[in-house]
Amino acid sequence: MHSQWFIDLSEPDEESAVLPITEREIRSSFVNCSKGDAKRLPVPRDLDERRWDDLEFLGWNDRSMPGRGYLVVPQDDTLVGIALRYQTGKSGRAQMCTICLTTHTSGGVSLLTAAKTGEAGRRGNTVGTYMCTDLACSLYARNIKRPALGNRYQEALSLEEKAERVRTNIDAFVARLGD
Repeated sequence: MHSQWFIDLSEPDEESAVLPITEREIRSSFVNCSKGDAKRLPVPRDLDERRWDDLEFLGWNDRSMPGRGYLVVPQDDTLVGIALRYQTGKSGRAQMCTICLTTHTSGGVSLLTAAKTGEAGRRGNTVGTYMCTDLACSLYARNIKRPALGNRYQEALSLEEKAERVRTNIDAFVARLGD
């Protein structure tokens, strides 16, 4: 499987470069699970159909194991893969995603937790953030996808500024994995 995607953040003044990414690169990017777990996790089958230039990160849920999701985030010249867990079910109230600032009704935002890297992760330490359960923050920030009954607040920011906020917020979450 071969797709076009990898946002080169090393040249902030130029348009983001799109480089190829493979399933193998996705699997080898995971930093908070074993190599065996990364080898067995389901990778999206639609990599060739993704709208890569609309994404700050690749996120997907495990359909065979409810409550599990995965992120692959470009960082400098590498990819950082993160295995996530979350409670399934509906919360009964509206919540806001801390990554894209979209408000969703019941079940649209979950507390997603990730094992920390290194010794802290082996001891069971985790970090978490409230995030869109479907992991489509980039699409919500660009108004490509809209929450079923939630809201996007009216903002004077451009789509690129909203996308940059998503990048900043997801990078801050990734940085907490190693604290």
